[in-house]
Amino acid sequence: TVMAAPVADSWSWFPALALGVSFLKCLFISAYHSTDFEVHRNWLAITHSLPVSRWYHENTSEWTLDYPPLFAWFEFGLSHVAQTFDRNMLQVENLNYASPNTVLFQRLSVIFTDVVFIFAARECCRCVQEHKGSRDVLNRPSFILAVLLLWNFGLLIVDHIHFQYNGFLFGFLLLSVAKHLQSQHLQGALLFAILLNLKHIYLYVAPAYGVYLLRSYCFTQDNRDGSISWRSFSLVRLLSLGSIVISVCALSFGPFIAMGQLPQVLSRLFPFKRGLCHAYWAPNFWALYNILDKSLAVVGVRLKLLQEAELPRASMTGGLVQEFQHSVLPSVSPSVTLVCTLLSILPAVASIWWRPRGAQGFLRCLLLCALGSFMFGWHVHEKAILIAILPLRSADRLIIYFELPIKFTLMLMFTIYSFTALRKLYSGQGSLLHRLEVIYLLGLVPVSVGCEMVFPLSPWQQRLPFLPLLATSVYCALGICYCFVRLYVSLLRSDEKPKKL
Repeated sequence: TVMAAPVADSWSWFPALALGVSFLKCLFISAYHSTDFEVHRNWLAITHSLPVSRWYHENTSEWTLDYPPLFAWFEFGLSHVAQTFDRNMLQVENLNYASPNTVLFQRLSVIFTDVVFIFAARECCRCVQEHKGSRDVLNRPSFILAVLLLWNFGLLIVDHIHFQYNGFLFGFLLLSVAKHLQSQHLQGALLFAILLNLKHIYLYVAPAYGVYLLRSYCFTQDNRDGSISWRSFSLVRLLSLGSIVISVCALSFGPFIAMGQLPQVLSRLFPFKRGLCHAYWAPNFWALYNILDKSLAVVGVRLKLLQEAELPRASMTGGLVQEFQHSVLPSVSPSVTLVCTLLSILPAVASIWWRPRGAQGFLRCLLLCALGSFMFGWHVHEKAILIAILPLRSADRLIIYFELPIKFTLMLMFTIYSFTALRKLYSGQGSLLHRLEVIYLLGLVPVSVGCEMVFPLSPWQQRLPFLPLLATSVYCALGICYCFVRLYVSLLRSDEKPKKL
């Protein structure tokens, strides 16, 4: 159940929690960083040094600007602060530039913009119904949710070690969700429209927003049997929502439309030539499809049904971003992934149209849209699973996620706390995990040990360098598929009554 509640003077623990995780992030400033660090340095340089008309044409670096215009303006704003740290980072030709001051600025920029995420986490926690008479802060649902959001080890690794701005972006998503839970739907729609124009990957969950707002906001009443009352449709509400979305998109894309550059911008936002899978396979349906194709190819060669010389050489397992053809199974095109994605989320959005279940129904539909897009999308990044993980409340009990010593320590601490806290919170509702789920989680141990410790010492390291990533992707894909199915069962079996908005 969700509702705005807690007493204001009982939130003294939240600033300490937020400050603690911010200090922890500062300890990661000198950690290693991935190629995304150079991506964002290059975007700072592009937006600061070049006129707007060249932003989406510049290609000196392979890491061209491929986020929507609002994020480009965000980088433009950051660049004016960056010049006080080191002006050389703002030169487009300074590829792979990473001076100490550049690293410091980039790291601090992520930490400071996480204020949006911290504020959003607080708003989400304020929407959680507290247990009456509960004085133990550690057992309060709002405290547990705050820890699971603010101290999420996946975000710590991806943003503050790997290097990205996901916390800033997820702040808009969570704040938008919170506003809808608080029945402030126009504010929620505005925040989501801004988010879409910051990073278009959130199109994954746009169907959930669209159907939910149309059904539960634009139609103001239901019939007695819960069916839709067509006479209650409010054109004013629909126009209000439409004007918000159109206004934000006009501010974002308007200058580029005026310059006749919309096709160029869209070609950067949707680069379909990158291939079905990212170099690091996301643990989704296509990872299983790929490994099945490879297995059939091996069996076919051994049974002399296929000629090895005619098969593509390690096209899927070379660790490169590229288009490739499957050996045995039909090759997959972007249009096929689009159809599969739409079919995977169709029952979820249809469910909240025909049987709206208020905030809980919207949240579950949002999660299923995120998971469906992750499962069947084109060129999905493994980090996209965070879109489903972070909004996932403990209402659907199962939370499965798996990402060298500091990483394992963060994961272990976060996982132990998650299961301990959720077990207490749902102590009267049976076992937190089924036997099959326990076996699967225990299976992560030999997979991780094999990939991180055994494989580097084996003779296969030189011949099959992509094997650990392949094994991890395939094993985790099985878990993600299970989560997807179980969440669908949870949505379709729900008997929650519709909530008037």
